[in-house]
Amino acid sequence: MTSDSRPASRTRLGQEVAIVLLLSLGQSAVYSVVSIVAKLTAGKPLSQQAATLNASQSPRPYLDLTYQLLEISFALAPVLLVLYLLNRPTETLGLTLNRPRFDVGWGFGLAAAIGIPGLLLVYAAAQLGVNAQIVPAALQPVWWATPVLILAAIKNAVLEEVIVVGYLMTRLREIGWQLPLVVAASAVLRGSYHLYQGFGAFLGNAIMGVVFALFFVRTRRVMPLIVAHSILDIAAFVGYSLLPASWLRWL
Repeated sequence: MTSDSRPASRTRLGQEVAIVLLLSLGQSAVYSVVSIVAKLTAGKPLSQQAATLNASQSPRPYLDLTYQLLEISFALAPVLLVLYLLNRPTETLGLTLNRPRFDVGWGFGLAAAIGIPGLLLVYAAAQLGVNAQIVPAALQPVWWATPVLILAAIKNAVLEEVIVVGYLMTRLREIGWQLPLVVAASAVLRGSYHLYQGFGAFLGNAIMGVVFALFFVRTRRVMPLIVAHSILDIAAFVGYSLLPASWLRWL
């Protein structure tokens, strides 16, 4: 490859990254910024407003189920796109099933390391009034609610870890970014699309992003990150939906 073609290749990769992010989590980050601005200018404290995840989309249960499954399915389209764009994607990202003990073991370890301090940070942010009231699940009390929440958690894990860690970090390194800047970009993006929940959520997810990015640098595997993220979201979504109403009022 000539010296003239290398800058052109970097430019093309940069354009590819921009397109992928605009079609996926970069778009979510923009909406999240608009959402937090709207909350801050709504005329009441941020802590008195709600950020609802996994909301019901129809009062008709089976229509709601259809909407939920469609949303989960189409949300994964950008993952298919980046797997198509990457050379040898499963090997490049460590998106294989050939190391189950490693992936599951580290997944549970990372979930514990992130989840326990994360709960403390959420509590502190709520006390300081810098977070909205997070409602992780607001589906109707129907038989399919728990399976859908589990699928939504796995969807989030696959989408975020493949794109924000595996794909983005790989491409930014190929473009020529230095490692600290790559880690920072991945972490800030992760925090940004959670900003609609408040500033505590931004900080907590950015810290999680640094930990996950460094883990990927060391292992070149996103599977443990997908396992860890799935565990965290399943615990949040399903746990919240099963908590007694009296506990929810206390929280």
